[in-house]
Amino acid sequence: MTDILWQPGPERVKNANVTRFREWINGRNNLQLNDFVELYDWSVREMEKFWPELIEYAGLKAESWGDVVLENPHQMPGAQFFPKARLNFAQNLLRRDDQGDALVFWGEDKVKTRMSWCDLNIAVSRFSQALRAQGIKKGDRVCGYMPNMPETIVAMLATAAIGATWSSASPDFGVQGVEDRFGQIEPKVMITVDGYYYNGKSHDIRAKVKDVVDRIPSLEAVVIVTYAFDGENNTGIRNAVSYGEFTGRYDAEKIEFEQVEFNHPLYVMFSSGTTGKPKCIIHGTGGTLLKQVSEHLMHCDVLPGDRVFYFTTCGWMMWNWLVGGLAAEATLLLYDGSPFYPNGNILFDYADAEGMTLFGTSAKYIDALAKAELKPIQTHNLSSVRAMTSTGSPLAPESFDYVYKDIKHDIHLASISGGTDIMGCFVLASPVLPVKRGVIQTRALGVAVNVYDDNAKPVLNQKGELVCTAPFPSMPVGFWNDPDGSRYHDAYFDRFPNIWCHGDYVELDDDGGMIIYGRSDATLNPGGVRIGTAEIYRQVELLPEIQESIVIGQEWDNDVRVVLFVVLKPGNSLDDALCDRIRQQIRNNCTPRHVPAKIVAVDDIPRTKSGKITELAVRDVVHGRKVKNQEALANPEALDLYADLDMLKN
Repeated sequence: MTDILWQPGPERVKNANVTRFREWINGRNNLQLNDFVELYDWSVREMEKFWPELIEYAGLKAESWGDVVLENPHQMPGAQFFPKARLNFAQNLLRRDDQGDALVFWGEDKVKTRMSWCDLNIAVSRFSQALRAQGIKKGDRVCGYMPNMPETIVAMLATAAIGATWSSASPDFGVQGVEDRFGQIEPKVMITVDGYYYNGKSHDIRAKVKDVVDRIPSLEAVVIVTYAFDGENNTGIRNAVSYGEFTGRYDAEKIEFEQVEFNHPLYVMFSSGTTGKPKCIIHGTGGTLLKQVSEHLMHCDVLPGDRVFYFTTCGWMMWNWLVGGLAAEATLLLYDGSPFYPNGNILFDYADAEGMTLFGTSAKYIDALAKAELKPIQTHNLSSVRAMTSTGSPLAPESFDYVYKDIKHDIHLASISGGTDIMGCFVLASPVLPVKRGVIQTRALGVAVNVYDDNAKPVLNQKGELVCTAPFPSMPVGFWNDPDGSRYHDAYFDRFPNIWCHGDYVELDDDGGMIIYGRSDATLNPGGVRIGTAEIYRQVELLPEIQESIVIGQEWDNDVRVVLFVVLKPGNSLDDALCDRIRQQIRNNCTPRHVPAKIVAVDDIPRTKSGKITELAVRDVVHGRKVKNQEALANPEALDLYADLDMLKN
């Protein structure tokens, strides 16, 4: 039986952006790169040629790109791409100014709006003028405590247009979580909402906004968008002004785009923060632009006029990635709320209603669809959807099967992985390569991804650490309040000197595809043997009684034992027979080392705001260690379920 689930047809390969780009490269460089793999190899070997070719092919704008592509090419950190460049991020995203859709927005079934490219330019012009009038200048910080809605993108583009720095969090964050993030970077302006919708209900956040503002003295203006509640009862919020008042006094003028350095801070992103205050990761203007354009155009095959969707909040880097689709002249389909309200079909309704071409989501969402036994292939047309991408956690082979069986037969399904650390992906899609069951298709163009064993030797078809052996443009500029760069160095370069070590436990195959087994810091080590947590999840969650699971290594008897926690589907109980079946399933399909010593039923699993399960937090609770920043969790109360368990005392 073949593992190939999908193969692009000849016409699709011929007309793909990346095919045209490869032919462009061949013609301009007198080369004969015959396929995607050869293009990848060349892009890494000749990255000082690759990135300028991408810039020209994509028509990216700059006052100047300079005459140096890469300075200090053998230093990580320390390498610098385009050190003499001057450009503006927003200018490259506002490429169109016509009546076509730039943004379409659904707030569950409560709000539906759309904004043309012309209207988007006008809104950014007005907001940028208002920021300048407020005294905001290059290098100042503007933040959004916002849903994924048009006003958020307007505020971000206006911030970038004037050379200021943007950061965001979603409105479901608690007060402490917002203070832990924004308080570190001292923003001068914050845009927020009166509330948001989730599961059909409106949630008022004005009291939270007041507390946040009281805790961040640097805020000089708080711009409030009326969204979930009628009226603007913002009494008591310091320096509050309505969105209409903030922007309404300015006429639409040609946007003045401040030209900034390639590494000028565009975004401050935040780590999940479950082990302490979130790290503030600074991303540069040029690196973000180049990385995201390469991924939208070359890996996701986004064309002008495509309609690109990602289910994300403004607290996850996939929101920033989604916004980058504007540089490909695509319409962005924005959604705020529950993906399962009212009956699990709303995102597929959205796809049909708006002609969605790229459907971006998470592995957990696909798994939840399968467990709910939804079959969009029977209930929806989905003829416009060419590609579906999945990230957040490894996409199980069975989820690949589900997509092709119950969502759409002819679809480019791509598991992708990278992160907040790089504003993009290390491994992701290729529209011209086959999709293999359970395998991420390829490494990112221009990024020298490899797998190392513990002795820093590259390995193939063998588990090891995901590394990057050469600089790439979207490496962080640095961390906030890290003047000597020591925290930045320790985060990525401490294990293998001058090599980026990402912290994923992975395997690279002969074709350049990759399997991810989990985070290295969550890897289990019973008897000194490394086990990826994703291997266990895959087997356990095949059992019909199991809703989901989380696994940790518990320190025990001078070793580590595997402890599995399971959430059962309603009507089931964790009796000896089910425990035996779980262990047998794992033993038969993994190894005896994978079999848990203890299996415990729980009612909930703690997860971050972006939906990732938190193995490290559970491990700390089991060992009686304090979880330093519970504000980073969507459901911190779930941690109590893992504390002081009698089952784990013997």
